[in-house]
Amino acid sequence: MKRSSKCIWGDDMLTVSNIDLHYGAAQALYGVSLTAAKGEVTTLLGRNGVGKTSLLRAIVGRQPVSSGEIVWDRDPIHRLRADKRAALGIASVPQGREIFPLLTVKENLETGFARLPKTERHIPQEVFDLFPVLHDMLGRRGGDLSGGQQQQLAIGRALVTRPGLLVLDEPTEGIQPSIIKDIGRAIDFLRQRGDMAILLVEQFFEFARDLADRFHVMDRGEIVMSGRRDEMIESDVRRRLSV
Repeated sequence: MKRSSKCIWGDDMLTVSNIDLHYGAAQALYGVSLTAAKGEVTTLLGRNGVGKTSLLRAIVGRQPVSSGEIVWDRDPIHRLRADKRAALGIASVPQGREIFPLLTVKENLETGFARLPKTERHIPQEVFDLFPVLHDMLGRRGGDLSGGQQQQLAIGRALVTRPGLLVLDEPTEGIQPSIIKDIGRAIDFLRQRGDMAILLVEQFFEFARDLADRFHVMDRGEIVMSGRRDEMIESDVRRRLSV
């Protein structure tokens, strides 16, 4: 198991290099570096409050970094607004899902059209293949769905944008086991397709471990362990998650 080092730029890759992030006078991230490549699932593990969501907010443009670089497909993006990053193919499924409860499932999915040219403004059949319940409930309001169904809707809405980078913040939180399995199968399918980088933040260790190609463990705003899945020493990771 190795500590993280400065990342090297590459094609088809998210590269986060030595970023610091502050909320006012309080520092949340300290020199964080990681990569996420297309065709792989990169998992980010850590206890509550160690900086995982702050890192995701920095990547998708919801919180500015104090220093360091964020690069997507060789283009620096850390100074771009969130909408400009979305236009480059970065999609986020935030913790808490943030669907529109008064809109129908169909209308929620169609909110993903905003960054697409008119010729691509349709819901891909793949969304319904991965989550058939969404097709069955197209006319139902988002707020009437169960928590697990809302999570599927949030992921489906992100997929409507045809992302090259999909950022998932604890997609299993508060979700029933059967839907957790459905979400895991969907992530595995998207990984195997090979044209999407997936960055997955999780506290459910087994879910993250089983999907990971690469993993990073955060503690107190820093990456303290990282490597490929076959380099993971489970006892060391679990110790970090339980301290």
